[in-house]
Amino acid sequence: MSKFIGIDLGTANTIVYVRGKGIVLREPSVVAVEQRSKKVVAVGNDAKLMLGKTPGSITAMRPLKDGVIAEFDFTSAMLRDFFKKASGSAIFSRPKVIVCVPYGVTEVEKRAVEDVTLEAGAQSVALIEEPIAAAIGSGLKVEDARGSMIVDIGGGTTEVAVTSLGGIVLSTSLRIAGDEIDSAIVAYMKKKYNILIGEVTAEMLKKKIGSVHPGIDRGVMEVRGRNLLNGLPAIITVTSADIREAMHEQVVHIIEAIRTTLENTPPELSSDIYDNGIMLAGGGALLGGLDALVTHVTGIRASVAKAPLDAVAVGIGHVLESTGDATDIVQYRNTRR
Repeated sequence: MSKFIGIDLGTANTIVYVRGKGIVLREPSVVAVEQRSKKVVAVGNDAKLMLGKTPGSITAMRPLKDGVIAEFDFTSAMLRDFFKKASGSAIFSRPKVIVCVPYGVTEVEKRAVEDVTLEAGAQSVALIEEPIAAAIGSGLKVEDARGSMIVDIGGGTTEVAVTSLGGIVLSTSLRIAGDEIDSAIVAYMKKKYNILIGEVTAEMLKKKIGSVHPGIDRGVMEVRGRNLLNGLPAIITVTSADIREAMHEQVVHIIEAIRTTLENTPPELSSDIYDNGIMLAGGGALLGGLDALVTHVTGIRASVAKAPLDAVAVGIGHVLESTGDATDIVQYRNTRR
């Protein structure tokens, strides 16, 4: 029998949901490629361990950029590997798949997602917009006539959307999110401390001591990198205030996107959002004090989803569990376009 699989195909991580089982796989969207043969030698967790550490003959890379496919063949190989891992030891025919895409992507980018999923071994593919999946997975009642606001901060994109009656009324999509923040931290360390660190270290700093609100201090952390003045290894102590300063510009853009969306929201829905609050999802929602900062700037209560990293995958899972077959899934997708 065919399996029904939902995929949160993210720039930073890919999460796979299997109908009847829940989330069965959560791995980085990274592949390691042999330069000459262009053969994929590692995928997911194994490939991420190679980032910044590979010899000249192997390149560790992310095949997705800003929420869309940058390397078709490598994305296909990655998904094929994830399909095998998700199936376990069971033998089944090609799966029927539903994949999320950022809101506002072009038809060409949507077609690329469909084609790469079919190339990886899917029997059929349906798409669902990321804000809708995130809202469902965060527990918002998107089918109601009342308006809700979801802010999904992923690795490649930040999606700010107002939903009502099962669809997206208004949305702002930014290609500023986790990856841009990591790059900003790398640049900050280079400028202030003359220390060069890798993206993996920058991501660790963001997760462990990253704070966006002055009233929330998450301590300090020792960082190892290369001194740009003498070329030797170095260790420095980085504070939560350092990371807040490094992320400032990107956070301002995200807050501005929320403000702009609120300003353009119809009055009737604005009152609903004021009552319901703003829901934060995605890895970026875990930044220290982000909910407090959004509340302070907008005057509307902001809260973090129960499982922000899994919100999109859980939302796709709800769609999979509530539909009968691939035809129903396609109809679900089409009614929300």
